Amino acid sequence: MAAETDERTNPAPLDDVREEAEGCTRCDLYKNATQTVFGEGGSEARVVFVGEQPGDKEDIEGRPFVGPAGRLFDTILEEAGIDRKKTYVTNAVKHFKFEPRGKRRIHSKPNAGEIRACRWWLDQELTAIRPDVAVALGATAARALVGKPVPVTKLRGTTVESAEGVPVFITVHPSSLLRIPDREARHAERARFAEEMRKVKKLMKD
Repeated sequence: MAAETDERTNPAPLDDVREEAEGCTRCDLYKNATQTVFGEGGSEARVVFVGEQPGDKEDIEGRPFVGPAGRLFDTILEEAGIDRKKTYVTNAVKHFKFEPRGKRRIHSKPNAGEIRACRWWLDQELTAIRPDVAVALGATAARALVGKPVPVTKLRGTTVESAEGVPVFITVHPSSLLRIPDREARHAERARFAEEMRKVKKLMKD
């Protein structure tokens, strides 16, 4: 308990935590993933965005949110007036979980044990940064931040509190916007997500 208190009182610098995470074996996902994909951004960030896990492109490049969903996310943040320099992006799970299908690697949802094992790293990130708000992008991120299953559809657009006292804004992952086949519905969901990002901006302190 004393060591845990020391970590929260004197959090390790993000660079140290990132370096330590490179050799993570807290669950079995490291065995098939290319590398650990840690969060990106500075300790001065006012908001932490948490996704589910790295995708295929992120696993190869070693950076979060660099695939199609990440590019859409960046565009919407800019539209909402959120300065990327004041953000930190990461995932609830730091290794890519997938099922091989031919030459393709198909995303597979992390289970409760994997989310729990990786929560240690997310705690380190939040403790080092101490953001004004954390944004849960989807159910896996919400579960990691709140510590229990969260009904995202019901609570979307609202703020709940994490076990550490950090306000958690609930919304969907931007990848879900890309999967909507109907053009009109996709446009409406994009507009809704953009409005939610404007709400997030108001929660960030200058």
